[in-house]
Amino acid sequence: MTGEHVLRCVLMLCGALLSANASNWLYLAKLSSVGSIRDEETCERLRGLIQRQVQICKRSVEVMDAVRRGAQLAIDECQFQFRNRRWNCSTLETLPVFSKAITQGTREAAFVYAISAASVAFAVTRACSSGELEKCGCDHNVHGVSPEGFQWSGCSDNIAYGVAFSQSFVDVRERSKGGQSSSQALMNLHNNEAGRKAILSNMRVECKCHGVSGSCEVKTCWKAMPPFRKVGNVIKEKFDGATEVEQRKVGSTKVLVPRNSQFKPHTDEDLVYLQPSPDFCDFDPRTPGMLGTVGRQCNRTSKAIDGCELMCCGRGFQTQEVEVVDRCSCKFHWCCYVKCKQCRKMVEIHTCR
Repeated sequence: MTGEHVLRCVLMLCGALLSANASNWLYLAKLSSVGSIRDEETCERLRGLIQRQVQICKRSVEVMDAVRRGAQLAIDECQFQFRNRRWNCSTLETLPVFSKAITQGTREAAFVYAISAASVAFAVTRACSSGELEKCGCDHNVHGVSPEGFQWSGCSDNIAYGVAFSQSFVDVRERSKGGQSSSQALMNLHNNEAGRKAILSNMRVECKCHGVSGSCEVKTCWKAMPPFRKVGNVIKEKFDGATEVEQRKVGSTKVLVPRNSQFKPHTDEDLVYLQPSPDFCDFDPRTPGMLGTVGRQCNRTSKAIDGCELMCCGRGFQTQEVEVVDRCSCKFHWCCYVKCKQCRKMVEIHTCR
């Protein structure tokens, strides 16, 4: 093997290792007990960050609480979107945050990277709009009168700042020297950007009317981000239609192209992945986070992935009756409270064998 081939292999290995742990910064979501991140010394103690992220933390300490909220937002949304699937976005209490299977170029990894990059952009932008940060505020580039005739006013979300911070903080590991030479890094960078575009493509205009007796003689409007649940729904749809890709060299540039040449090229807003996912059926003690589906609740009447046949991987399920207590017969009493009774009923719970 020539020296050039050895160097190329080393670079590819380094890139793969860099990318494999690129979501470790999500461990910030586990740090609610340390209080606010308010000084540079705290940055040094944060687990899951590479040195360049520590440097960003020191330069932008005031932004880091928003980044931590973004990490929690990403995990919460991931667990909501995958609550009825075999892999339900379960996390570990140590590093890495997710199972090894989620760092190896799978479709699930594509979702994790996209939702994580989006969550940082979202949380930092929200912190700007709320006046929490000195470095940014509302987007003052949105002003004047729109072509539709309303007045731009109020506090437009400064999504440009949030996206720029997300790019610098989340993408830094893949953009490290040698990292971009690996297909894994190219995949992660693509999906990071697709996640941020899920916000940018769904920005909306909110308005308030002014006038006598609520008339709309004058209307002021501002640009606002969509609810993060909307962002999660968009990225989940992209997950369902994700494209399997491979790395090819076009001229001097390495790019990702569909593995199947009959598929149309993916867009900047689509998710891409490099290899098929495991079936997530069985617990694997050698792979932390591979929990399997034994004991998971399933829907006996559903034919979808949440149904007992698919969720339980053909192992069958067991049914038990449990008593649940719900509020019922609620009545509004003047003024001003609602009083409910407690009703008990038996329901069937189905769990995988």
